[in-house]
Amino acid sequence: MSCGHDHEKEEMNGMKPENSGERSPEVKEAAGTSPLRPTGAAGKRIFLVRHGETSWNREGRFQGQIDVPLNDAGLRQADAVANTLKDVPFDRIISSNLSRALRTALPLASRMRLGMGVETDDDLKEIAHGLWEGRTAGEVEAMYPGALALWHTRPETVVMPEGESLADVQRRAWPALLRIAEGKGETVAVFTHDAVLKVLLMKALDCPLSSFWRFQLANGSITLLELGNKGWRIPLMGEAGHLGSVFGKRAEQKGL
Repeated sequence: MSCGHDHEKEEMNGMKPENSGERSPEVKEAAGTSPLRPTGAAGKRIFLVRHGETSWNREGRFQGQIDVPLNDAGLRQADAVANTLKDVPFDRIISSNLSRALRTALPLASRMRLGMGVETDDDLKEIAHGLWEGRTAGEVEAMYPGALALWHTRPETVVMPEGESLADVQRRAWPALLRIAEGKGETVAVFTHDAVLKVLLMKALDCPLSSFWRFQLANGSITLLELGNKGWRIPLMGEAGHLGSVFGKRAEQKGL
């Protein structure tokens, strides 16, 4: 996969973009100072699962860190994930502390050996959309004219009003992934969220944050990260065959 370069930054109504030109110290930290490879963790396999669908996913509302539960389709997706991964010998199952991710993880945990629970990590929670949370794309556009265009064309420049930037998310999520990679167990399942998954994949592939929209990961999809002697590799990305949608065209999610 070839990654693009960061765009020039510009200011939009209602938004707080990152600085133009030279990357800010914060963006440099997110992009490059945290090590790409944990020490002593070769052979680690990490299955990254996006949570199942919620009613707000379907309505196109920005969820962020509001704790929206799975809808019926999301519950079916959680069961499909569990059935697909039930024969993988997981040593640990880890989830965001938001219920839509945790509830997606529980069916898999129930199929594992007796006594395996689901650990939670607050650093795996979704990007904070701030004042956008609970609103549809149309409502956000009415409140902040031009903001959605910036989010969809230059996402690396956007800091959500009273929320986070992609750099903020990467700064907390990547160290969380490294802790998992350096921790106990060789095979781990991680249940998390769209923006978190994308910033992790961009880091693993050494892609700039401007590549955000080049990844499309459906609710309930499975991605596999493996750590070998040459670093991270991704033998599987966004697998959705268990959801019955391998080659079908996927709709763009508006509340994202």
